[in-house]
Amino acid sequence: MTRAERLMLLDTASLYFRAFYGVPDKVTAPDGSPINAARGLLDMIAKLVTTYEPTHVVACWDDDWRPQWRVDLIPSYKTHRVVEVVADAPDVEEVPDPLEAQIPLIRQTLAALDIPIVGVAEHEADDVIGTLATNASMPVDIVTGDRDLFQLVDDARDVRVIYTARGMSNLEIVTDATVVTKYGVLPTQYADFATMRGDASDGLPGVAGIGEKTAATLLQKHGDLLGIREAAEEGEGMSAGIRSKILAAQAYLDVAPTVVAVATSLPITAPGVALHSLSPAEADAATALAERWNLGGSMARAVTAVEEAAKAIAAA
Repeated sequence: MTRAERLMLLDTASLYFRAFYGVPDKVTAPDGSPINAARGLLDMIAKLVTTYEPTHVVACWDDDWRPQWRVDLIPSYKTHRVVEVVADAPDVEEVPDPLEAQIPLIRQTLAALDIPIVGVAEHEADDVIGTLATNASMPVDIVTGDRDLFQLVDDARDVRVIYTARGMSNLEIVTDATVVTKYGVLPTQYADFATMRGDASDGLPGVAGIGEKTAATLLQKHGDLLGIREAAEEGEGMSAGIRSKILAAQAYLDVAPTVVAVATSLPITAPGVALHSLSPAEADAATALAERWNLGGSMARAVTAVEEAAKAIAAA
């Protein structure tokens, strides 16, 4: 069976965090090192490649998980996850030591499958995903547990989110209709919706007193955040109470949209190499890596998924 072109963008940190907490840590490398996140991520890749049939896969990376330019605009941005402030470099994120120790191995496993890792200095993986999805010449699947990326969903361009928040056994494909049904707004309105609602997990305060339902109602009536702010200034189209809340949040609303919106024009392009069969030397290297780290059947399943994809791509 042939396979139509489709780009899969992995929100890599979102996935390896989920793997770390979802896979038991009782299985370790021969030297006792933790490997649950690495094994879990390999199994995720195997399932995703088999189920959704991408031709191209990119592991998008947080070169800076908390960019200073976002912090300059909203100082509380992800503050609760900082364990060490570093001058002239990304701050240190709170990551469990057993997971932190696996990051180099995770990068090695991705390299063993020849899945490219793409990051951009001073930007998050979300920004990499936003740029690659926006500029892709083929349909796109974004794999993430982060709702912020719903702003990229676009049925017209066949850009979907494969949402992992309910676990790998209960994946959800998010389309325009999904966003409208869940939140009452279009994907193009989602960033403004998230700006008003706020997000405690990212340190975004939102507009005090404005929840999801009110934010959606305002966007349905006024179109976008600019329209809402103009209506508030003019004292039209909303209650006096809502108007006062919008006006009180002007300083926040001046800067928050820039923080919430993912970048879509970074100077990068998706690597053009499709999933392909490993050469004998590459296959040997993958096997050696699996044996060294006790990756068990996880590496074998990922390699098999990639090999099957390569056959379908070659037959196209």
